[in-house]
Amino acid sequence: MYSSPLEALMSSRRITPVIALGAVALLALAGCSGGNSANTSESSQGSDSLVIDTAFSIETADPGHTYDPTGNMIAKALYETLVDFEGSDVSTPVPGLASWEQNDEATEFTFTLEGDRVFSDGSPIEAKDVVFSLQRIQGMEDAKPNFLLGGLTIEEVDDKTIRFTSETPLLQLPAILANPALGIVNADVVMENGGSTDGSDSAQGFLDGESAGSGPFVLDTLDLSSQVVLTRNDEYNGDEESAYSRVVVRNVSESATQLANLKGGDSMVAMDLNGDQVAGLGDDISVDSVPSGQTIFLLLNQGEAGGDLANVKIAEAIRYALDYDALLELAGAGAVQATGVIPPGFEGALDSGVKQDLDKAKAALEEAGYTGQTLKLQFPNDYPVGGVEFTPLAERIQAQLEDAGIAVDLAPAPFATELDAYVNGTEGFGLWFWGPDYADSANFLPFAPGLKVGLRAGWAAEANPEIAGIAAGAAAATDAEQRTEAFTEFAEAMQAEGPFVPLIVPGRNISSASSVSGAVYNSVWEMDIAEIQPAG
Repeated sequence: MYSSPLEALMSSRRITPVIALGAVALLALAGCSGGNSANTSESSQGSDSLVIDTAFSIETADPGHTYDPTGNMIAKALYETLVDFEGSDVSTPVPGLASWEQNDEATEFTFTLEGDRVFSDGSPIEAKDVVFSLQRIQGMEDAKPNFLLGGLTIEEVDDKTIRFTSETPLLQLPAILANPALGIVNADVVMENGGSTDGSDSAQGFLDGESAGSGPFVLDTLDLSSQVVLTRNDEYNGDEESAYSRVVVRNVSESATQLANLKGGDSMVAMDLNGDQVAGLGDDISVDSVPSGQTIFLLLNQGEAGGDLANVKIAEAIRYALDYDALLELAGAGAVQATGVIPPGFEGALDSGVKQDLDKAKAALEEAGYTGQTLKLQFPNDYPVGGVEFTPLAERIQAQLEDAGIAVDLAPAPFATELDAYVNGTEGFGLWFWGPDYADSANFLPFAPGLKVGLRAGWAAEANPEIAGIAAGAAAATDAEQRTEAFTEFAEAMQAEGPFVPLIVPGRNISSASSVSGAVYNSVWEMDIAEIQPAG
């Protein structure tokens, strides 16, 4: 079930990204540059319009096919989900269109639609719309969010009630259902325009020109290379009604241009400024600067790809040889040290990370029998993550490890090339990153021995049955307290040993003019456009 957003996006598009910026937006495949949007017809002139600049990663306005940062943000504005989160807090799912109950085994969830909510054409939202929306995604095997609903049976109980059944405990289901890709569409409208649940669906073209949701906005125009225009949904009867009748989301791929537009009053929100840029902003611009959901880490392969250096004690030596504060200097505003494989804000995340201890590093090297062999550090050299450039980071890691007596050669490569080596488990020593598919710590269990990322590091389940068992226990937990304890135990165990060395959680910086408020980062949908309001 696990697949990072990066891999979900790249699996169908073997393209080297031109630019990637911040948190989940690191997935961005930059389209045509929006350039300096002051030269376009759309600007922040007029109190009834909102202009947002971001580097596009959108492929469609169809929620059933979207799975990228810009697409999720647009889907959040057009479509509602059964489950929601409050503001930037993704720790606790709350009712969206529906409330829910679950059985003691966490294998059956019953959702009840609340209120008399309606779609943009005024028709009521019913259970049949929910079932159709989600079964449509299940039927489209090539749809990027398809895996989110794997193993689920979804059925209508009555007009207001939907039952979800899983063969295994699935406490993360509410968090999964908050993903904007699982937005609820008007079944009758979509079926009239090619929608189906049997895999023959052809409604994407229609949904790229006209929305069929219940969100605070409706789609006006979609241009994947330049801008998306939204207008207010006059039939909206939820609790996120926007103060703006028109929203323009522009593709501006250069952060310097975003900065100029924001300072010049041509936009109200810039989503992709780096740490250095936001550090120099004046009092007339506010910044929501927070850690993202991404983790940059080192991988030391324990299988054949690791050669004679495939030794968890060498990984331990590297873990204690690094000066994490000095590495963090390269990350900028909002970034923090990774305290483990689970980033801050997620269940089980640790309060503090590993501290440099050169005596421990030396002892681990001796135990490993290290005699000066050279490690080759592989990494993508053309794909910044949250403003963190991998080349200077790799150079600093190299210098620190050499100071500790560990020889390192750098082996940079283009993103697309290095991605294959990472995914196929042929990297001996790699610098990479991982992000969640949805706001739940189950996303990080693949680092365990015998699971997806663990196996990429040549770490079989039998290599560490204790941690493998802890991960299995976290996955099978059926109550919240038990689950939190299991994830914490997993994070502690992974911090202490294994082939992974977490380094940095990059920051995410969303900057806005003093004329607006509410532009805050959310790791699931980037930013809730409807929450942006005139200041005061």
